[in-house]
Amino acid sequence: MNFRGFLLINLFLDLMLHYCFHLCLGFANDTITSAQFIRDPETLSSNSNDFKLGFFSPQNSTNRYVGIWYLSEANVIWVANRNQGLNDTSGIFRISEDGNLVVLNGQNKSIWSSNVSNIVTTTTNSTAKLLDTGNLVLLHDNTGETIWESFQNPSDFLVPKMKLSSNKITGHKVKITSWKTPSDPSIGDYSASLERPNAPDVFLWFNGTRPYSRTGPWNGRVFMGSPTMSAGYLYGWRVENEEDGTVYLTYNFANDSAFGVIGLSPQGQLWMTWWNQKREVLREVLNGTYCDRYGICGIFGSCNWHNSPICSCLRGYEPRNGEEWNRQNWTSGCVRRRPLKCEEGGELDKEDGFVKLEGVKVPDFVIRSTATEGNCRAECSENCSCVAYGYDLNGIGCMHWSGDLIDIQKFSSGGVDLYIRVANAELEKNSHKRTIIAVTVTVGMLALGACGYLLWKLTARYTGETHSEERMIQYKKQVKLDELPLFDFEVITTATNNFHSTNMLGHGGFGSVYKAWKLWKEDSYVHFIDPELSHQDSSKDILRCIHIGLLCVQELARDRPNMASVVSMLSSETVNLRTPREPPYVQNQTRSNSEYASGTQGSIMELDGATNSTVKKKTPEQLPESTALGRTGISKDADTGKTAALLAAIAAKREDKPPKNIDL
Repeated sequence: MNFRGFLLINLFLDLMLHYCFHLCLGFANDTITSAQFIRDPETLSSNSNDFKLGFFSPQNSTNRYVGIWYLSEANVIWVANRNQGLNDTSGIFRISEDGNLVVLNGQNKSIWSSNVSNIVTTTTNSTAKLLDTGNLVLLHDNTGETIWESFQNPSDFLVPKMKLSSNKITGHKVKITSWKTPSDPSIGDYSASLERPNAPDVFLWFNGTRPYSRTGPWNGRVFMGSPTMSAGYLYGWRVENEEDGTVYLTYNFANDSAFGVIGLSPQGQLWMTWWNQKREVLREVLNGTYCDRYGICGIFGSCNWHNSPICSCLRGYEPRNGEEWNRQNWTSGCVRRRPLKCEEGGELDKEDGFVKLEGVKVPDFVIRSTATEGNCRAECSENCSCVAYGYDLNGIGCMHWSGDLIDIQKFSSGGVDLYIRVANAELEKNSHKRTIIAVTVTVGMLALGACGYLLWKLTARYTGETHSEERMIQYKKQVKLDELPLFDFEVITTATNNFHSTNMLGHGGFGSVYKAWKLWKEDSYVHFIDPELSHQDSSKDILRCIHIGLLCVQELARDRPNMASVVSMLSSETVNLRTPREPPYVQNQTRSNSEYASGTQGSIMELDGATNSTVKKKTPEQLPESTALGRTGISKDADTGKTAALLAAIAAKREDKPPKNIDL
């Protein structure tokens, strides 16, 4: 080869290296042009590198989709071709000749498009860019105008700075929709949208038509039906009105190191996942009990998750169908016992009154009023159609309701006081009850005092013998109580890894208990016992302690033994112990996030579709496994285990040595 040929070859290689270098750089940036596209498995990165756009496959699926994810493919927040996946890796994501973004299959056929009409003329082009917010925008090259964006066409996640919106004039809504299944991102059964523009309320819908859950109205600071939410819950929660009639909800974080998304699972639950310094620190369900189901107790009914049954009629009302109500089918709701003054059959000579229901999620269909707090009640009283009123001091002010009251939930803390209009006879009835109770209590106390005095006189002669017998009984009780194991706080802290949540079995009236349910259920009692105790005669006592502990963390208070019963169970082997049900904390760890704990049987229950349906039960074995980002629930604790920490503490205490480090 001559020298000239050698130079030509080197020049060609330099040009090729230069071209490949810039081509690689092009694929690593945040922009797609008409001449630059991505092909599976190439990706596009935001400038911050927090977000990527590319091809991915959901769990248990080989189909390929174009999506955007945060940090890793486990955190997909948006999908382009969600209703039609690719069956191979020949896909291309590019800008078409008409300026739209398209997904092409191996036959160069479009299976998805941004579908914006009249984008460009023959002299202009468009460019797509992945922003640091995770928003994919399509820009007009000449004007820089945004002509399409993924934030206006979301999938199943609400992302900081995204707007969930509703237009009061056109009716157009930007909403999120669930995946069909964790393996199928096509549009599922549930959606979330901003409703009631005059008192904005986020609704979850089943099949787009049936209300499934709601947050309660926005009062300028928080959603009134979400008692765990505070003004600083997520920085920058706000609802705004635009000139074109659009009302939108958005949020953001004050700290750039924080990031959080709210997703809608295929089973209709809202989940929040929160990262700090790009590490996941929080994941929780936002609508987690049966009482969050829209109208679960029917009209004029109220739901209290801490009661059993969970539904009750408002004061002055009674079940419309007593037989159904006794079967815990509350869909028919309640009816007024006595008519109001202005209703047919009402007492014209007696004024209606109001009864107070403290700390509730207010009913749907709120009517806002400009009345002051002092005039809010009077305004409702003067309007015969007004059946209830409330006043929120934090921003929304006076609220009235007419017609049926539906979707009321009683909170243990938070909420708003609701005043329900009732006939005067209901007020008098309540007054008579208070008088009877007061008289009964007074007479009862006097009777008890008299009886106590007589008993004291009658037993005084036996003081010596009585004192001697009492001392003996007390001694016996003390001996039995002294036999119960006592643990130092440090011992329990070490054994439970500082009371870590992954070691917790459940919680009830006596606090938290740490896990042993799976081995108990499988009757693998030998694994409960520390190997160092296997040769001792303590296994029977240990199993009895665990049995009692499981009874103490039953879901319903009525199923949990009181302290006297616990002492009796521990101190006597003759007391028969009933079989415990699965504790609710274990159910929450293992069940799908579509399910809610039963308020009656301790099993998992679901509504068939939506509100006015029959309640069905499911066992944990029928539910799917949990996966990332809450599409089917919080990740399941896969460790079925070694020796329970509590048992190790028992062993250590009996041998007077600190417990070993235990892998739970």
